[in-house]
Amino acid sequence: MRVFSQVVLIAVLVCFIFSPFRRCHAFEDGDLQFWNTEGVEVKLSDRCKCSVNEELRFGNNISELYHTHTDGGLTLKVTDELDLGMRYRLIYEKDRGAWKEENRPYANATVKWVLFGCKFRDRGQLEFRIPEGKDEKWRYRNKLTVILPWEWTRFSVQPYVADEVFVDFHGEKMNRNRLYGGFTAKPFKHLKTELYYLWQISKSKRSWTGINVIGLKLTMVF
Repeated sequence: MRVFSQVVLIAVLVCFIFSPFRRCHAFEDGDLQFWNTEGVEVKLSDRCKCSVNEELRFGNNISELYHTHTDGGLTLKVTDELDLGMRYRLIYEKDRGAWKEENRPYANATVKWVLFGCKFRDRGQLEFRIPEGKDEKWRYRNKLTVILPWEWTRFSVQPYVADEVFVDFHGEKMNRNRLYGGFTAKPFKHLKTELYYLWQISKSKRSWTGINVIGLKLTMVF
């Protein structure tokens, strides 16, 4: 219980640290959301694993479920420095009160290295988006994660920071950015957890708007 309270306290501090960036963009909505992800990861061999997860997103100050998706696929460890993945995501999201479906096959490549004791993970992801009632489009996402060289308690609590850029090929422009700060932990042999704060800004037709997200991930590992 003491460990959990320490993690929550540190997460609050992370939110406080990132809050100046949020004020710089002076968006009016600033919705507070909660994203919850639960999944299963199975090691098929020394170089291949499969995983499936389900995510629920609650918006409007965590009062309304507006997004759910199921995501699954394979990851291949090509070398110690490179992973390749092929995945598929089925999304349902509210649009003007109605639930809309989106099918999203995608591929990714993650380059890994260590510098000054920090673990770097640079993931490039190419998505083919097939939204209901809208044009199909391609999108590229790049997420750079830095896992800091500290590990606390027997639960292997580790802090990390990350930044993710979204580029819409349909409009040939960057239209979204996510800034992360959080902690990973392994409280049990077959359970990985992640608690994070995410600040997301997205560009509409005229302006940038943002949301604040508290996220929790639980993954069973076999």
